[in-house]
Amino acid sequence: MKGASAVIVAAGKGERLGSAKQYLPLGGIPILQWSVRTFAGHPGVGEIVVVLPAEQVAEPPDWLTASSVRCCPGGKTRRESAGAGVLAADPGAEFILIHDAARPFVSSAVIDRVLAGASRSGAALPVLPVVDTIKRTEGGLVVDTVARSGLGRAQTPQAFEARLIRGLHARASETGSIASDDAALCEEAGQAVTVVEGDPWNLKITTRADLDLANWLVESGRLRAPLSGNVAGGPV
Repeated sequence: MKGASAVIVAAGKGERLGSAKQYLPLGGIPILQWSVRTFAGHPGVGEIVVVLPAEQVAEPPDWLTASSVRCCPGGKTRRESAGAGVLAADPGAEFILIHDAARPFVSSAVIDRVLAGASRSGAALPVLPVVDTIKRTEGGLVVDTVARSGLGRAQTPQAFEARLIRGLHARASETGSIASDDAALCEEAGQAVTVVEGDPWNLKITTRADLDLANWLVESGRLRAPLSGNVAGGPV
């Protein structure tokens, strides 16, 4: 297969929100369906692999049964779930994109940027600069102010040459790596990772406050859901 496989990691239990957040409604459709639609409508993406809790793979929601979408069971950790998705991706894919389902507002422009970055160095991730003053604390007290120059907030999707990321996840399975994102596997192996411009709208829904903000962005008309089969969503 020419092009990229998109792996969407959606195997979490949603413990901080009290339920599986990937299925919570946002703008009339489940959170997970936002990113599924966006990747499905991107011309550089040939297939989508959605990583679900193992007990849900046999009977996924109807909207995950499109021909371009396949489901596979995740693991105990985020790293294991991402690795399962990478392993399930089409062997003929040139690139593999790995995205967290908790980021529903991913845009076509960010996908373009990470694919272009991965074509240069083999790996790429979107980053936003840190704008707040960063404090290191200990025992409830400030012990240091961290210089924010050069610091960035990593987002997804992260893009990789398929052979590279398959090898890195195979190595991580052997070493028991608990890397919090896939770019960290590159760092552990000394592999260069290209940084591309992130998107401030590409927020991650982790807490109830994040969900409230996401709903407000949609209900206020600032963001709209992508239509099925295209990438008409995003800021308006």
